[in-house]
Amino acid sequence: MEDGTEPSASRTRAPRPTREWKPAPPKSAMTLALVACFVALTIIAFAFLTAETVKDAVSELGETDPRVGYGLWAIAAVSFFLLWPAISAVRAARTATARLADDLAEARAITADAREYAWTALGWSAAVAIVLVFGQFLVANDIAVGRTFFNVRLMDKTFPLVAKAFWENVKIFVIAEIFVLVWGLVIAIARLAPGRAGAPVRFIAAAYVDLFRGLPAIIAIYLVGIALPKAIPIYDFVGENFPDYPDLRDSVPTMLAILALTLTYGAYVSEVYRAGIESVHRSQTAAARSLGFTYGQTLRFIVVPQAVRRIIPPLLNDFISLQKDTALVSVIGTIEAFNQAKIIASNHFNLSSVTTVALLFVLITIPQGRLVDKLIERDQKRMRSSG
Repeated sequence: MEDGTEPSASRTRAPRPTREWKPAPPKSAMTLALVACFVALTIIAFAFLTAETVKDAVSELGETDPRVGYGLWAIAAVSFFLLWPAISAVRAARTATARLADDLAEARAITADAREYAWTALGWSAAVAIVLVFGQFLVANDIAVGRTFFNVRLMDKTFPLVAKAFWENVKIFVIAEIFVLVWGLVIAIARLAPGRAGAPVRFIAAAYVDLFRGLPAIIAIYLVGIALPKAIPIYDFVGENFPDYPDLRDSVPTMLAILALTLTYGAYVSEVYRAGIESVHRSQTAAARSLGFTYGQTLRFIVVPQAVRRIIPPLLNDFISLQKDTALVSVIGTIEAFNQAKIIASNHFNLSSVTTVALLFVLITIPQGRLVDKLIERDQKRMRSSG
């Protein structure tokens, strides 16, 4: 340099070459695809084994019609559909490997499709396996399980009796649900009574909720349906004052069951109401009071209508539980579906009638469960759209 000094090493170092970034190739999905194929083939073999086992069990019961065997084999043959996503996964994995050198982005997309096909095959295989295990369970112990719980002839023979008794369950939970809606709202409003003047009301309402939420429903039904008539001669009162209506005395257990369920579920529903009321922003109440509305008018016209729309899904969940708990009223002698099924079971030494009751409850519960899911999904979409 001109000043006679040597250049420093940092000034004479050559710039480091920049390396071009390349995305990593996707991990092959061939192993997962082959596992899906193996699992699918295993489930298919298990399906035909189960069909053969069921056919042998049915033949031991005296059923020798060859069409039964053909039908079972046809049902087992449906399991071959598991091979379609598994084979599609293998094909996609091979195609992705071939495209790695040409188009990495396309290879990634095809690999993702291969994994999707493989997991679809595995998921359906698991579902079919559960069904097949249940089939094996039914024919276990020389088909004793199937005959004990799923005697089709007995279920068909006793279905009218069970269905007639199940109508009693329907009446109980429909009437109880109406009372619970009203009673739960009353308790919720009592728990929200304002000011020092409302403190005793809030205390009594809170004590009631704590008591009946902690008390098992079957104990509440027993106390109201058995202990209460012993303390208060309800049956004698009805018989003496309404002699021209003998059916009214017979309906006393049903009315007591409705009362017990109303008291029990009123505590749960009141908390649902209270949560809905408290979820309404205080500005709504303040705006109503500034317009001259009283506290009662604010609840009636402003707060409660908004709260009810928000609590419909949890209310339906509570009502589903209420419907199932109507089977508990059998402890006080009400001839409802479960009580009728127990009578049939004791007469025939078979529990298939109880299975009929279970199926009836499931049939009325599943649509309501799906309705709750739809309502929740609708509320989530509304909240997302409103920001």
